[in-house]
Amino acid sequence: MRMEANPILVTQPSIAPLSELIPYLDRIWATGILTHNGPLLLQLEAELSRRLGVADTICVNNGTLALQLAIRALDLRGEIITTPFTYIATANAIAWEGCTPVFADIDPDTWNLDPVAAEKAITPATVAILPVHVFSAPCDLERFQVLADRHKLRLIYDAAHALCVDVHGRSLMSYGDISCTSFHATKLYNTGEGGACFATRPELRRRLRQLRFFGHDEHKEVVDDGTNAKMTEIAAALGLANLRHLDAVLERRRQLGELYIARLQGLPGLRLQRFQPGQYNFSYMPVLLPSEAELLRVIEALATLRVHPRRYFYPLLLDTPRFRSARTVLTPAADDVARRIVCLPLYFNLQEITVQRICDAVRSVVTQ
Repeated sequence: MRMEANPILVTQPSIAPLSELIPYLDRIWATGILTHNGPLLLQLEAELSRRLGVADTICVNNGTLALQLAIRALDLRGEIITTPFTYIATANAIAWEGCTPVFADIDPDTWNLDPVAAEKAITPATVAILPVHVFSAPCDLERFQVLADRHKLRLIYDAAHALCVDVHGRSLMSYGDISCTSFHATKLYNTGEGGACFATRPELRRRLRQLRFFGHDEHKEVVDDGTNAKMTEIAAALGLANLRHLDAVLERRRQLGELYIARLQGLPGLRLQRFQPGQYNFSYMPVLLPSEAELLRVIEALATLRVHPRRYFYPLLLDTPRFRSARTVLTPAADDVARRIVCLPLYFNLQEITVQRICDAVRSVVTQ
């Protein structure tokens, strides 16, 4: 099997041509404004809000701080139920804000937090539920809202992967009390580093803006215990340039993702994530192998082609030294998925022939 000329990593950032970024940088150099809610940041927030069809976009300097601000804006103190099958940032944000992450099992097909398991984890100390739209597949929105209402809990969504996914004609960012996303370089849309909060109530949106800017209100009075979570003008400039290419990036990822699905579907024991048609942005290309042994053989076979997939999210958070002591319940579905899942390369500039070679390598292992 032919080796790739250059190493193929699991992802590459989608970046606008430099010539399209320079006019925005010229504006920054002309105004001398580098941060503090500058004009490019305000422009980016307005354009993202129009693009997503949401009331307001509150940009911050990374997705982890977006989660922290959401927890702080809701004045949460206590236990927050979340998934162990996520990146460390989800649980760290909870702990950093003085709350206790409580982990519940996932749905074995969607790989998202299971509402039934989440409800079983509720105690008198529970103050919120924080599900993750894993790889952009939407959580069970209706059941989580019913659950939150029934138990009088706040609902925050970690939507780091899930930009540009609509459910029932609404952006996924418009659900829950607050949804948080990431604009990190590895995401389908990026500002280099960055993120955003989307709140359903005006008073939450006002508070989030205060919290991201040291607690200043619109009159520059310090009225809250804020922090420095502002997005810079340079990051906003990159975001504005990249936004012009977002539809092309989404379409290209969809094409490549569907090529993967077509060539891998039906392999014995290999499973793909369950999601509804049109409710997925192909941020990632996860596949669940029949066993961990076959997963390791797939990684080995791809390495000979200079292709480098990645195991997301492994180890499971409950198997890390930081959160091992938090394993108070069994999570068989999460344990199983974490051992057998791998994300294959998927990004804008990836070539179809490379996807075909990757699929051939996977097939050569799984069909043995």
